[in-house]
Amino acid sequence: MAAKGMGRWLPPGVDTALHYRRAWLWPDLRAGVVVTALLIPAGMGYAQVAGLPPETGLYATIVPLLAYAVFGPSRILVLGPDSALAPIIAAAILPLALGDDERAVALAGLLALMVGGILLLGGILRLGFVTDLLSKPIRVGYLNAVALIVIISQVPTLLGFSTDADSPSGEVLAIAAGIADGEVRPLPLAFGLGSLAVILASTLLKSRVPGVLVAVVGAMLVTALFGLSDELPVVGALPQGLPAPALGGLQWADVAALALPAAGIALVAFTDTAVLSRTLAARRGETVSGSREMAAIGAANIAGGLFGGFPISASSSRTPVAEQAGSKSQLTGVVGALLIVLFMLLTPGLTDLLPSATLAAVVVMAAARLVDVRGFLRLVRMDRVDAALSAAAFVGVFVFGVLEGIAVTIALSLLAFVNQSWRPYRAELGRVKGLRGYHDLSRYPEGERIPGVLILRFDAPLFFANGGIFEDFVRSRVQAAGPGIHTVILAAEPITDIDTTAIDELVELDDYLRSHDVTLVLAEMKDPVVDVLRAYGLADRFPPERFAPTVGAAVDDVTGTLRGDLGGTKWDRDDDE
Repeated sequence: MAAKGMGRWLPPGVDTALHYRRAWLWPDLRAGVVVTALLIPAGMGYAQVAGLPPETGLYATIVPLLAYAVFGPSRILVLGPDSALAPIIAAAILPLALGDDERAVALAGLLALMVGGILLLGGILRLGFVTDLLSKPIRVGYLNAVALIVIISQVPTLLGFSTDADSPSGEVLAIAAGIADGEVRPLPLAFGLGSLAVILASTLLKSRVPGVLVAVVGAMLVTALFGLSDELPVVGALPQGLPAPALGGLQWADVAALALPAAGIALVAFTDTAVLSRTLAARRGETVSGSREMAAIGAANIAGGLFGGFPISASSSRTPVAEQAGSKSQLTGVVGALLIVLFMLLTPGLTDLLPSATLAAVVVMAAARLVDVRGFLRLVRMDRVDAALSAAAFVGVFVFGVLEGIAVTIALSLLAFVNQSWRPYRAELGRVKGLRGYHDLSRYPEGERIPGVLILRFDAPLFFANGGIFEDFVRSRVQAAGPGIHTVILAAEPITDIDTTAIDELVELDDYLRSHDVTLVLAEMKDPVVDVLRAYGLADRFPPERFAPTVGAAVDDVTGTLRGDLGGTKWDRDDDE
C-alpha cells in the first residue's frame, strides 16, 4: 500500500518503470522501431516548414520524447514537431531572424522555453480542467477532421507530386488539378499503393509482424536492389550532429516579441495533446490528468528548447502508428529517440533508400485508425445536439484549423448547455395505478391528479435565464387547473442551485400564489439550496413547514386533513419515484 501511495508523487515514467511488465518489452521495442520510420522524416520536414534547419526537427523529437517518457502521464503518446505549430513558429521567428539561421534556431529554442514555461505553470496551477470542456462529441469530430486533414496532406506524395496549398480545401483542389494535368508519377504511385496493400493485408491477417515494418523495410530493399533512389522521391539522408544548447545572442526584446505567439502555441499544443491523450486513454480504459498532461508537455518543450529544438506537441499521425504497432508504455518513445541518435551517428545515409510514397502510405493508414464514423453515427442515433456539435467540430477544425475549430465547438457546447438549462424539461406529476411514486402525466395519460393539489417538476437549476420561465410554467399550470387548487408541491430535487434573479422570481411566484390562496410547498429541495434561501433572508417566508423531505411526505401533509374527502385510504402515503 505504501508503494502504491508513493506512486502518486513519482513522475509517471518512473512509476511505470517500477511496475513494468516483461510482456510489454517486445511490443514496446517493436513499436519504437516502427515509429522511428516516421519520426525522422516528420521531424526534418516540419523543421523546414518552420523555417529551420532539418536537424532541429530531430533535436525537437529526441529530447522531448525522453523528457515525456519521464514526466508524461499518457503511456503511448508520441511527441514531436507538429503541422499545426510549424507555420505559427515560422511566422513568429522568421521576421526576427532576418535570414540568420543561427539566430532563427536560438529564437525557436527561446520560443519552446516560453511555451514550456506557460504550460508547466498551468499544470502546477492545475489548469488542466479545461480538458473537461472537450466533450466526447468534440473529440469525435476533432479526430475525424484531423485524420482527414492528415490523409489529404499525404495524397500528393502518394501520387508522386507536391502542392503548395495552405489549407485542406486548397489541397483537395490542388490534388484534383495535379491529376487533371497528368502530374501523377507511376513509380511513386506503385510504391504507395503497394505499401498500403501490405499494411492493410497485415492488419486483416492479424500478422504478428507489423505491416508498417514490412512495408518500410520491403520498400527500402526494393529501392536498393533496383537502384531506384534517383528515380523517385526519397526521405533523404540524416544530418550530422547531436542535440546541443543553441541559445546564443538572445535579448529581452526577443522575449517580449515572442510572448503572444508563445501563448497561442501553448494553447494549441495543449488542446491538441489533451484531445488525443483523453481519446487514447478512453480506448485503453485509462484516465489521464489534464493538469499532469499540461505540466508534462511543458517539461518536454523546455527540454527541447534547451537543446536546439522548437515547440512541439503530441503527434496525431505518429501516435496512432505506435498504438497500431502495439506500444504499451513510454519505452516506445525512448526507443524511438535512441534509434534516431544511432542512425544519425552510424548510418545517416540509410533513409536515402526510403521512398517518400511509402512513408505517406504509413501515415495514411495510421491516420485512418483515428476515423470514427461509427462513433458519429452513434451520436446521431442517441442525441442530435451532440451529433451537431461533433459535426461542428469536424467542420471547424477542417476549415479553420485546430484551435479555431475547437474554440468554436466549445462555445457551441456552452450555448447548448445554457439552452438546455434555459428551457429544461418541465412536468406535472400524478398517481398511476400499479406504480409507486408520482409520475409524469404527459407520459402516463391514465394518471390522476390529487384533488386540490398540483405536483410540478422543473429539471434544472434556477438562474437568471430561466427564472421567468419557471414562474410562467407554475402560473400557467395553476391557471389551467382552474379553481379548487389550494397547494402546489414543487418536486425540487433537480433544482441544484438558485441565483439572486431566480430568488426574486420565486418570491414573486409565492406572492402570486398567496394572492390566489395557494400554498407553495418545496419537496426534496437539497440542503445547500435551502441554505441559499435562508442566506437571502427568506427563512420567515419559507419556514420549515413549507419544506418536505419527499413528495410523498408533502402529499400526506396536505391530504391528511382531507382524508375523508379522498375516500379514506385512497391516497395512502407512498414514496415518490
